[in-house]
Amino acid sequence: MIESTPRLQTKVLNKSKMNMVNVRNYLMVKIKSLLFDRGWLFYFVGFLLGRAVILSVVSPFTVAFLATLWFIQRERVFTTMIVMLIGGFTVSATQGVHVTLTMFIFILLAGLFKKVDNKQVLIPLFVFIATGASRLFLYSFTGKLTYYDWMLLIVEGVLGTILVLIFMQSVPLLSPKRYKPALKNEEIVCMIILLASILTGTIGWEFYGASLEQVFSRYFVMLLAFVGGAAIGSTVGVVAGLILSLANVANLYQMGLLAFSGLLGGLLKEGKKIGVAVGLLVGTFLVGIYSNGEQLLPSFIESSIAIVLFLITPVSWIKKLSRFIPGTEEYSNEQEQYLQKVRDVTAKRVEEFSNVFEALSKSFAMEDDDKEDMDAKRETDYFLSRVTEKTCQTCFMKERCWQKQFETTYSLMESIKDDLLDGTANQKRMREFKSFCVKPSRVIEKMEEEISYFDANRKLKQQVIESKRFVAEQLQGVSEVMDDFANEIMKEREHHEKQELQIVHALKHMGIEIEKLDIFRLEKGNVDIEMTISFYNYHGEGAKLIAPTLSDILNEMIVVKYEEISPFPNGYSFLKFGSAREFVVETGMASAARGGGIVSGDSYTTIELGAGKYAMAISDGMGNGARAHEESGETLRLLQQILQIGIPEKVAIKTINSILALRTTDEMFATLDLAIINLHNAFVRFLKIGSTPSFIKRGNQLIKIEAGNLPMGIIQEFDVDIVGEQLASGDILIMMSDGIFDGPKHIENKDQWLKRKIAEMETNDPQEIADLLLEEVVRTQAGKIEDDMTVLVAKVEKHIPKWSPVSMYQGKAL
Repeated sequence: MIESTPRLQTKVLNKSKMNMVNVRNYLMVKIKSLLFDRGWLFYFVGFLLGRAVILSVVSPFTVAFLATLWFIQRERVFTTMIVMLIGGFTVSATQGVHVTLTMFIFILLAGLFKKVDNKQVLIPLFVFIATGASRLFLYSFTGKLTYYDWMLLIVEGVLGTILVLIFMQSVPLLSPKRYKPALKNEEIVCMIILLASILTGTIGWEFYGASLEQVFSRYFVMLLAFVGGAAIGSTVGVVAGLILSLANVANLYQMGLLAFSGLLGGLLKEGKKIGVAVGLLVGTFLVGIYSNGEQLLPSFIESSIAIVLFLITPVSWIKKLSRFIPGTEEYSNEQEQYLQKVRDVTAKRVEEFSNVFEALSKSFAMEDDDKEDMDAKRETDYFLSRVTEKTCQTCFMKERCWQKQFETTYSLMESIKDDLLDGTANQKRMREFKSFCVKPSRVIEKMEEEISYFDANRKLKQQVIESKRFVAEQLQGVSEVMDDFANEIMKEREHHEKQELQIVHALKHMGIEIEKLDIFRLEKGNVDIEMTISFYNYHGEGAKLIAPTLSDILNEMIVVKYEEISPFPNGYSFLKFGSAREFVVETGMASAARGGGIVSGDSYTTIELGAGKYAMAISDGMGNGARAHEESGETLRLLQQILQIGIPEKVAIKTINSILALRTTDEMFATLDLAIINLHNAFVRFLKIGSTPSFIKRGNQLIKIEAGNLPMGIIQEFDVDIVGEQLASGDILIMMSDGIFDGPKHIENKDQWLKRKIAEMETNDPQEIADLLLEEVVRTQAGKIEDDMTVLVAKVEKHIPKWSPVSMYQGKAL
């Protein structure tokens, strides 16, 4: 079937476009290979530098370029020397001879000292000597040297030395294989000097009356002003204009033209290429009229040609150049990609560490019950084998007991072993064994001897199992923390375009113009928003207007987390907003040292754990004074550091217990009373290690919270009992050390006494409750303080913001 004509034409057009793209790519590859791989770019640069002359007779460019190639690309030196000689002789015979002499002297010096270390220090010196010697040789034919000739000789040598240092930074940039994520400002200036030096070699070349050096200098000014802005554009104009003006003093006004055009072009870069071109035309017109009206038309033609070249420059070339200039969008995007790669690699490594810790945790995990039963059976076999080895092996009834009646014998001896291990005596089983065995006394005696070893071995194995379980829990906790950290690293800033538009629209309706808005998270209970706003005179608009507006838009209570207000009118102010807690905690504390001393053995702390958690803790060191205070304070310090990195509370307490148990052989123990309140739902978790009960006052009702655990540091392994309780707004939590709970010595029922005293308090202020409770206990002791006392009181209340949400957006269409 023959295809229709339009369809056939489309196929032909697509095929022709593909062929054109392939041809263009092929030509670009060939040109790139010719310029860079075969070195034609260096030869072209060398030819123009061989022609470059400033101040009529000074030519320091050739030997500086040769010295740079000698140091970085020595294989291209010989061919480049020939090209530079040709360039020098195209100017004049004197220039050609000067280029020949300077290069010959430099090669001679470099060859003589090629085995010397630190050649980068000697090369500038060689350039100065080669330049000066060549000029002295040429001036010797003209007669006596004047002061002006000596000055030019020294200037040329110094310029050559400086140009070596400049070309060392700029010539490597000509290689496309060079890896450089960004250019420093010094490298940009050095590259501009190299380009201006190259353009100096084109002086005298004209195209329909337009000087090529002026065309290309203005082209480069526009290009870099478009890429880097006003700062880069004006810098390029000043440097290029200065060097070209030294080459032709009559064009000194060109420096002002290029600098002013670069500044205007950079300021108008928001208008794209047209804006930069307009900047050059305005600069050309103004400077041309101010300097010399007769040069206006040629200068206008030169600018027009430069604009045409600039407009036809492919956008892809400009974007590639922009990647190396700091401050450009392309440079920022590349930096973001780099940071993203670093973040991904870091997150992957952290995740790998997390997997390693999880694998270690599993390897330390407790074995299954079947294996434990098997081990217990094996241990019983070993025990009975040691007993029978010393008793039954020499008994004449061995065959009857252990061959014909094996099950009965084994069961009886195992039961007796269990009775001895438990410390109980089953008389019926003993009578049964004595009637079964012919030497029961001897067997029981040996079993009693072996049971101590068996019991010690069993306890040791149990401790090993408990230790493995504890290490497994710690490793699992570390694995979870590292896994959460890896997830946090992987979180990228999400785009919330809809919410951004709503916020901007609502605040604009209020007359508040946002300079910058960053929405990092909109998770329920974890909102993170930052704003930069200009206020003429700040009157708390962040908390009064902006936060309520955000609350209305996001359907969540938002408050100001941080604000940095500018002290100047219309200055930029920074505000950070986040989710408000559903509940807030107000605390109060009262304490007294034994005997009215200064240092108490009790320590306490309140900790903001983040993620909406608030922790309160009391630790009572065993004894009194500085030693007990040190122990309790160390316990709370370790607790705070471990909890703040995200390790679960249960694992954290077991970790602290192990540290305290293994750190010293002294009898230094500490209790711990910890309460962690979730500020989102007011649920509290109590972890009590050897501590006294706590109380929750809810109106006239009192709730007692207690749990039985030994103090920390006594044994290495223990189970942590966690008690939970749901709080309500207005509830008062009272925690105390044993000095308060056991303080009333003459009172038989201390629980009821404390409950009555707390219930009788008419105040709900946490600090007043703490002070009154401490005072009541001290009064029961006739003013004597026989133990360290600490009371920690917290009142939980529903958070009510000062400013209500402002319903201004109301879901209107944007």
